[in-house]
Amino acid sequence: MINVSDQHAPRSLIVTLYGAYGRFVPGPVPVAELIRLLAAVGVDAPSVRSSVSRLKRRGLLLPARTGRGAAGYELSPEARQLLEDGDRRIYATAPPGDEGWVLAVFSVPESERQKRHVLRSRLSGLGFGTAAPGVWIAPARLYEETRHTLERLRLDRYVDLFRGEHLGFAATAEAVARWWDLAAVAEEHEAFLEQHAPVLRAWERRTDTPPEEAYRDYLLALDSWRHLPYVDPGLPAGLLPADWPGTRSASVFRALHERLRDAGAEFANPAPDSGAARG
Repeated sequence: MINVSDQHAPRSLIVTLYGAYGRFVPGPVPVAELIRLLAAVGVDAPSVRSSVSRLKRRGLLLPARTGRGAAGYELSPEARQLLEDGDRRIYATAPPGDEGWVLAVFSVPESERQKRHVLRSRLSGLGFGTAAPGVWIAPARLYEETRHTLERLRLDRYVDLFRGEHLGFAATAEAVARWWDLAAVAEEHEAFLEQHAPVLRAWERRTDTPPEEAYRDYLLALDSWRHLPYVDPGLPAGLLPADWPGTRSASVFRALHERLRDAGAEFANPAPDSGAARG
């Protein structure tokens, strides 16, 4: 059995599983199916159950009964929105263009200063860079997802959002290098390539695509990849260092997605069980 590394934590793998396959089947995913599908990537049953409980407490999974009365879990509306927002980043097929910027300017009263940390953490997690204290910046295409996130967390009243362009005084490429730690982002891409480029090369030498193997390799690649478009905001190529590894890592993920996703669905989605009723 595969050992699950810290990168592939059980809770993260469960979210990845729902994003890749679970949200597209009618009704909730039975607990027994979650245990089977996570076992294929090295997660034992107690870890699945404890991770599901934490996701339930966070409001991302809701307990439900399948049409046959089995216990299961379905995504909450909040979780579905999170996954739909993520789709635009994770499965992007075209290189990002230069569409301008979205600015997030926030001010939090001293009496609620704990929310400053939450705001900074959420904006950073969305891929924003820091232009100045209280002024965060990201490519303009992240506006809708930012708005959804701030409204969901009830942080929108502390923030003003603006669209704009950078007019100087430093060259935009120089400014971008101050706003984001590009060396750290590049390291994340290199780590993805080190782990998953060999997997792609191995599949390219094969003519068969067994469903369980495809599912395992795809789920692990997706679990690694889906965090990267949040670490890397997707800056235009002209603003990035030469030979940017993000271009190569995106190419590897897309190739794995095209080769493995549908074959993996044969293992992940046996005969659907519909007619869920809350339990």
